[in-house]
Amino acid sequence: MSGSPITAKDDEGVKAMRRVSVVGSSGSGKSTLARRLSSILGAPYTELDALFWGPEWTEASGDELGERVSRAIAGDAWIVDGNYRNQIGALVWERADTVVWVNPPKPVVMWRVLIRTVRRIVTREELWNGNRERWSSLMFWRGDDSILHWAWTSYAPLQQRYEAAMVDPANVHLAFHRLRSSRDVERFLDKLAHD
Repeated sequence: MSGSPITAKDDEGVKAMRRVSVVGSSGSGKSTLARRLSSILGAPYTELDALFWGPEWTEASGDELGERVSRAIAGDAWIVDGNYRNQIGALVWERADTVVWVNPPKPVVMWRVLIRTVRRIVTREELWNGNRERWSSLMFWRGDDSILHWAWTSYAPLQQRYEAAMVDPANVHLAFHRLRSSRDVERFLDKLAHD
């Protein structure tokens, strides 16, 4: 399947989908969608969080992250999940042909973040490079050290960023797909799987 590009219909017609940036807020479902998209398209999947977070929650510098991302997007086909525009600029989007914005309502995002974080803490699930969620992740008053606080405060700025990006002439080479619900996600993936 990876030999022939899957196509998706967008407002401008049919466009090849081989280099895909999946974006959205924390808890939007972007990683789940990106993994499924990778399977359908037969393209390698990279989660930017895994490139950014080192052991003991150490952060990669902008240069380190840029190098890692450049290696991940060097091929002809890939799926990249994550935002990180403040750290790497337009690096991913310059090579991408498609952006999938997973954009459920804020209450859905917050519920998902809460449930996911509790599950990860209880099961001691390893995330990236040996890191695990801590109970402090649920403490909203800890500011950006809390995933709940981060999800709440970053939601609106991300909305504004991607709404502006969809009409920015600099992104005319990108096909945008904005998926606002689980039903939208399933319809989108089902169409790709059957094209």
